[in-house]
Amino acid sequence: MSGAAVTVEQLAAGYGSVPVLAHVSLAAHPGQSVCVLGPNGGGKTTLFRVLLGELEPTSGRVELSGRPAYMAQTERTRLDFPVTALDVTLMGTLAAGRWWLPPRRAERHASAAALERVGLADAAGTRFGELSGGQRQRALLARALVQDAQVLLLDEPLSGVDPASATLIASVFDELRAEGRTLLVASHDVESARSFDLVICLNRRQVAFGAPTETLTRATLQATYGHELIVLEDSAATRAVTIQHHEHGH
Repeated sequence: MSGAAVTVEQLAAGYGSVPVLAHVSLAAHPGQSVCVLGPNGGGKTTLFRVLLGELEPTSGRVELSGRPAYMAQTERTRLDFPVTALDVTLMGTLAAGRWWLPPRRAERHASAAALERVGLADAAGTRFGELSGGQRQRALLARALVQDAQVLLLDEPLSGVDPASATLIASVFDELRAEGRTLLVASHDVESARSFDLVICLNRRQVAFGAPTETLTRATLQATYGHELIVLEDSAATRAVTIQHHEHGH
């Protein structure tokens, strides 16, 4: 694990006396992408909360290259706040610890550059709630980008976005990997997980971790998703999809 940007060893975590996640070990190096797969309540959010320092593990060890940036799901954000896309991006600069002061010129410049990178330069003054779903996801990505972190934690960033936004976001992810950033992406999309460097499957414990070709087997996916997994087979290929319940757990 020497040189890893993210190291997790035998992690266990929970809320009070309720265990949620156990036996999690992974290592990701600069420039690598990790898909975090699992059902609702399987522990994806808990893992991210531990990595963000919001939740103390009950056992195990976590080590990261600096403070990670986090991109939340759009549907977990308020749409009625009178803030613009630029305001949302500027929130990423609060990680520097100057929340009580107006943003500096350099911070506004960095936020504008982040919006341009995600294709929202022309929408900087648009209220966040008036943006389309894909645009809101891109604004949240810009907020994460402005933190200039080596490790990014991305919670279902492509969920419900339009094809154009999905393509642009995927392109930004490729650029970040080329820059040596490490990406951990929570997802329900089994098929898209095949494009990642590494995959970790969680269902209140670590089911598997490794390269997609080793990890995304039928047996592993069934152990991860159980009755939520549907395997589609034809003469050309075998594909796996999961049933979406649109609810959020651990």
